[in-house]
Amino acid sequence: MTPRPGDELPVHTVSLVNADHMKIVALLLRDSNPIHFDPDAVRRAGLGDRLVNQGGATMAYVMNLLIAWAGSRAAIRRISCSFRGNVLAGDDVVVSGRVTEVEETPDGSLVTAEVWADVVGGRRAVLGEATVLLAGNPA
Repeated sequence: MTPRPGDELPVHTVSLVNADHMKIVALLLRDSNPIHFDPDAVRRAGLGDRLVNQGGATMAYVMNLLIAWAGSRAAIRRISCSFRGNVLAGDDVVVSGRVTEVEETPDGSLVTAEVWADVVGGRRAVLGEATVLLAGNPA
């Protein structure tokens, strides 16, 4: 079935964002911002006592949802996100979206959706828009 404007994307939950993963991502990206790996730096910055997830890692949660929904990484045609709040070590994050536009093309349905990542019980961390090509029925 072809999605229609207003349809909800599946909900994906990332449970207990892992501080060790933040440290690994910081190493891989050569991200020297200590709020991703040094709890003392987080406290000095006035951000509490839990490590702060990289914005790009939180956006990757959104991309993982889109890939699972569309069935392929190649299906993502465009994504644009803004970072609205921090995700901290130990947070649960709910990722989802809502279809805003559908264009039928010879290759399938070109679907535009508002997408987001919300910290459970708290703030919206990421808000954006993505366009995905659904060659057949969404997964």
